[in-house]
Amino acid sequence: MTRRAAGGAGRPATRTWGWTRAGALLLTALLGALLLPGAQAQAAPAASPAAPVRITITSLEPRTVTPASTVVVTGTLTNDGDDTITDLSVRLQRGDRLATRDELAADAADPSPGDAAQAPFQALTNVVLEPGDPTPFTYTASAADLALTADGVYPVLLNVNGTRAGLVERVGELSTYLPVFSTTTSRTSVAWLWPLTDRPHRDASGAFTDDDLATEVAADGRLDRALTVLEDLPDGGRTVPVTLAVDPALVEELTAMAGGYTVDGAAGQGVAAAGDWLSRLRSLAAVHPVVALPYADVDADALQAAGLPAVLTRSLPGTVEGTAAQPADQGPLPEASATATTTAPAPAPTTSAGERILADALDTTPRTDLAWPAGGAVRTDTLATLTAGGVDQLVLGEGAYSDADAAVGRTGRAAAARVPVDTAGGTLTTLVGDSALAQVVAGADTAAGGPRVAEQRYLAELGVLTSQLAAVDPAVAQTVLVVPPREVESDPDWTTPMLADTASEPWLAAVGLDDLATGPVADAGDLVAPADDARLAGPGMAAVAAAVAVRDDVAGAVVGDPGTVLAGYDAAASRATSAAWRADPDGFAASAADLQQTLSGLRGEVGLVAPADGAYSLASSDAPLVLTVRNDLPFAVDVTLDLQTRSGVGFQAETVPAQRLEPQSRTVVTVPTSVQQSGSFTVVAQLATPAGGPLGTQVQLRVSSTAYGPITLAITIGAAALLGLLFLRRLVLFVLRRRRGEPAPVDDDVLVPVDGDPAGPRPAPPTRSPV
Repeated sequence: MTRRAAGGAGRPATRTWGWTRAGALLLTALLGALLLPGAQAQAAPAASPAAPVRITITSLEPRTVTPASTVVVTGTLTNDGDDTITDLSVRLQRGDRLATRDELAADAADPSPGDAAQAPFQALTNVVLEPGDPTPFTYTASAADLALTADGVYPVLLNVNGTRAGLVERVGELSTYLPVFSTTTSRTSVAWLWPLTDRPHRDASGAFTDDDLATEVAADGRLDRALTVLEDLPDGGRTVPVTLAVDPALVEELTAMAGGYTVDGAAGQGVAAAGDWLSRLRSLAAVHPVVALPYADVDADALQAAGLPAVLTRSLPGTVEGTAAQPADQGPLPEASATATTTAPAPAPTTSAGERILADALDTTPRTDLAWPAGGAVRTDTLATLTAGGVDQLVLGEGAYSDADAAVGRTGRAAAARVPVDTAGGTLTTLVGDSALAQVVAGADTAAGGPRVAEQRYLAELGVLTSQLAAVDPAVAQTVLVVPPREVESDPDWTTPMLADTASEPWLAAVGLDDLATGPVADAGDLVAPADDARLAGPGMAAVAAAVAVRDDVAGAVVGDPGTVLAGYDAAASRATSAAWRADPDGFAASAADLQQTLSGLRGEVGLVAPADGAYSLASSDAPLVLTVRNDLPFAVDVTLDLQTRSGVGFQAETVPAQRLEPQSRTVVTVPTSVQQSGSFTVVAQLATPAGGPLGTQVQLRVSSTAYGPITLAITIGAAALLGLLFLRRLVLFVLRRRRGEPAPVDDDVLVPVDGDPAGPRPAPPTRSPV
């Protein structure tokens, strides 16, 4: 059996134990009789990889140590092994000062054994730790015990010794950090961007698909805790200007829930919770600045790559073209009426729908000029769409730049979160989110030793930056931006202290995003294109593209502003391409398919009403064909009508100008026709958008006409004239023969007798000769 020795020095060593378990127990007993308790603890070997005692720290004070400080650590020891552990003792031991962020990262990957200085062991008296049992502990050591005399960040090891199965050994250990600052010659300014987003919970029609959002905003839900983190800040948060990144679609959903909603026909359970959450957010928005994200927090790169930049633009909060919003439910649509009239078009909006949603719900004016692309990077063509849509600042991750080390202080120089980027439209301000700090915040709830240890790592990252700045030029300003993941699992018990540290620790300063945008500048190189496999793609985006093609075709038929009229369908397209679906491929596929089905259904809402038997009768050669068309949409549209005959002979319909169909109406359309001959004709009719897209289904009509058309009339007159000529010819020939005394031709003898004798003409009686 090989074990790592750790006692006083904590250095690794190997020992081969060749005796039996009984021999080991005997030797341990003999040594225990010869050694003092303190010496016995120091002689304990290091913890094995499967150390049985799990250490959780609940308090470590002070957060910033000075040479006169007393360090107090409290927490819990839990026996996760199978053996009873006795004679527990605890101490702190530290390693060498960490001078750079790279050294800190290396220590986090391979923690220091803490052999630079050790404080004394302190025994936990009368503690027997049975398997599965926890026990609280408190450990106290002075800065002098740990030889903490110079400013900087130090790795420390919490070492737990104990007796297990008769052997004295290290039964548990936990690594953390202590920032030491005796004087405040340099300060690091820290800004936070706090996300308030969630995946969409509505389908393409605007109906709620589930009631999961009610759970999120209820007590101890993820979004409930996200607000509590801010509410628990000292001084109501006024000393920590956290910027809130809010999705308008989330606020819109919660507003609808607060007014009453249904899920699959049943009343939703989140009415009260939604209203309360919005009220709390409104109060926070009065203290903290708000940034409006694109509607549904769309995946900007996915839309751009699919050739759908207009969908991205319609979701942006910084342009009047950002019209995506789900209309409020105003009850059933009006009944169909042939005399319906179109209401006057609403005046053109002066702000985006996203801005109005947040302004109305939160009673604040949100920022609309800042974008935070999913994944922390952005395509060049996406950047052009964003800037054209009112964006002049971006929040990006370190991976968006070819050389971000300078921006986050890994070069040994001052960190600067502001990075100007040259674009085709000019210089754009970008702000770099610190990835190491974001990872610490995101993983705090699962950090070894508990979230309090994660906070110490957070302080260590900032402490290394501050100490290295002090060594270079204390007068230089230094800025850092912390951007947690969009759906971070936060807890007020540990996240609130992290935020508060920026205002309470003397070597830190709490600032807002505006301060970063006017602060020091770093050269982080060029922007780097994001990985193609990071965005939404595949059949889902193909379905979205097909749906948007239908939307654009119908938009050409809309009477009025298509952006306003089709806002609900544009909102559906944004929800279907939310960046939240990156983590849920099946949910994305279902949402995209629903969008395609819903928008394709728009074509069927307008069409021809076929007669019951599909037959029409025309009484004259120029009688019009009277058709009925329907518009079941809640808005007026302009349509064209196309009629074609199958034979193409004898029936002709004139071109009908574009027809305006009022919302929820039936309209009679008169089609001038020309019939060239009597009979039946097969006519195929189809409505279409002005661009030619089909509306409704083709209707096949059977048109009958008993009227004489020009051709039939000409044939009839010609036949009559010919018959008259033939009769006249016979009459002339008969008269001429009589005058000449010629016998009648055989053909003449078959003329119909005029006396009506059915026997026909009789031969003349014989003539008697005179005597």
